[in-house]
Amino acid sequence: MAKTIYVGNLPFSATEDQVRDLFAAFGAVTAVKFVNDRDTGRFRGFAFVEMAAGADEAIRDLDGKDLGGRALRVNEAKERAPRSGTGLRRRSPYRTA
Repeated sequence: MAKTIYVGNLPFSATEDQVRDLFAAFGAVTAVKFVNDRDTGRFRGFAFVEMAAGADEAIRDLDGKDLGGRALRVNEAKERAPRSGTGLRRRSPYRTA
């Protein structure tokens, strides 16, 4: 079963290939997902890596490792909390501006 790993504090110059190569030393990487800002489209400085085997070793050995002058934060990804509401914002009928 694949394990999802959170990789934070990545330099903004990092590429998916660099992250894939970094984790490939510990086992087969099935996916690398960079997270971009919804509004600007810019990279937000963190990514998720999926690995079937070697994930625990990668987490242990890469947490705190320097990449591009920044200490990586590497840990097992947590499940995303369910969002409440529809995400739509309604304007108040009493708003005058």
